[in-house]
Amino acid sequence: MDAPASSLQIANRPIEWSVRDGLLPYPDAVAFMEARAAAIAEGTASEMVWLVEHPPIYTAGTSAHEKDLIDARFPVFQTGRGGQFTYHGPGQRVGYVMLNLHHNGGDVRGFVHDLEEWLIRSLASFNVKGERRAGRVGIWVVRPDGGEDKIAAIGVRVRRWVTYHGVSLNVDPDLSHFGGIVPCGIREHGVTSLASLGLPVTMADVDVAMRTAFAEVFGATA
Repeated sequence: MDAPASSLQIANRPIEWSVRDGLLPYPDAVAFMEARAAAIAEGTASEMVWLVEHPPIYTAGTSAHEKDLIDARFPVFQTGRGGQFTYHGPGQRVGYVMLNLHHNGGDVRGFVHDLEEWLIRSLASFNVKGERRAGRVGIWVVRPDGGEDKIAAIGVRVRRWVTYHGVSLNVDPDLSHFGGIVPCGIREHGVTSLASLGLPVTMADVDVAMRTAFAEVFGATA
């Protein structure tokens, strides 16, 4: 079930903010997003940020390569978002963002940059320095030995200038589950999580950080 929804205001327009409890089947999430995005485009529903968790799954974006699916130990879903293979599962916060890009002049690249900034600022709440890397989608952290691991992923789709899909942030997932794929097609680097970095924060802590950061980045006032 969903926790009670609340609202943000961005440039005097309401954004519904909803956190779903439990593990949401991926097909249900996609069906909901497609319907909500269509309603937003028609002007019959408000824009929305939806925070969820999924059971263990792999999803393949529009640029996914079959060779990057190493071990299909979990269900694999083809999806219309950009990007390659990624993993979703318990302990990972997925943020689905359904916004009307007409409000930002139709700037898709700007929207993706804002999603990155949202994740960076969310991580900063826990004194984690998340960084962009040219040629590598997502948000990265530098290990003490100088290596780099991915801590958050981004994959979006836009239909009729309304966004859906969004971001995922590794809070405390089973990182071994990423071993069934080459995450985002990048073989040279690993994945990490807040827990793996020694930060035993709760999902509720992360949700608060994400809401605060979203307000900062997208210009919302509570």
